[in-house]
Amino acid sequence: MIPILVIDDDYRVASIHAAIVEQVPGFHCVGEAHSAAEARTAIRDFQPELLLLDIHLPDEDGLSLLRTLKATAGRVPDCIVVTAARDLHAVRTAMHLGAVYYLVKPFGVGQLRDQLRAYRRWREQLESSDQADQETVDALYNLLRAPTALNSSPPSQLPPTMAKILDAVSAAAQPVSATQIAQQLGMSRPTAQRYLADLQRRGLVALDLAYGSTGRPVHRYHPAAPDRRRTRP
Repeated sequence: MIPILVIDDDYRVASIHAAIVEQVPGFHCVGEAHSAAEARTAIRDFQPELLLLDIHLPDEDGLSLLRTLKATAGRVPDCIVVTAARDLHAVRTAMHLGAVYYLVKPFGVGQLRDQLRAYRRWREQLESSDQADQETVDALYNLLRAPTALNSSPPSQLPPTMAKILDAVSAAAQPVSATQIAQQLGMSRPTAQRYLADLQRRGLVALDLAYGSTGRPVHRYHPAAPDRRRTRP
C-alpha cells in the first residue's frame, strides 16, 4: 500500500480527497493536514510516500513547504499538487521542485483517481527497472500522464496506421514488442514504437517491461483493460 498524506486548508475538501484515495486500490490515506505546520508534523510521524498538496495554506504556501522538504536530509515524499492556482509561475515552480503532477481545481473525481492509478503504475515500473535506455525513460514519463477524454479517441476514430497497430496488439495471443509489430505490418521499428507509445498515452494499450538474460527490459504491449479505455464525450 502506498501511504498518502492529504494537505489542504479546506477541511471538507481534504476529507473528500482522503475518501477518494481510499477508493483506489493500492493506496491508503494516513492522515490529513490543514496547514504547513501540521503537514510537517504528519510527514515526520506518518512517513507518507506521496503528498496531495494544496498551494494555498494559511501559514505558508504549499510550494514553500515543498521547497523546504527538498532541502532537508532524508527521503522526501513524492508530490501531486492539487490546487486552484492557475498561474504558470506556480506550475513551473512545482515542476522545478519535482512534483510528479499538477491537478487544477475544480476537477472530477475520476481525474484524481486516474492520476493516482497512473502514479501507481509509474511506481511499479520504476521499481522493476534497474537500468534504463531512452525507450524505458520515455515509457516511465508517459505513465505519469493519466489518459483523459481529451487525448483519447475511440478505435474507430484512430488514424489508419495506428488502428492497424491496435488491431495487431489486440489479436496477439500474448504481449508483443515493437519489433514484432514492425515485422508483422511491414514498417520500421521506430515507426511502430512511436505509434505504440501514442496508443499507450491514449490508454488503449498497456506496457509491460520484461527482462531477458541481458538484464535490459524488453517493452511489450497488450490491450488495456476495458475500464482504462476512454472516449470523447
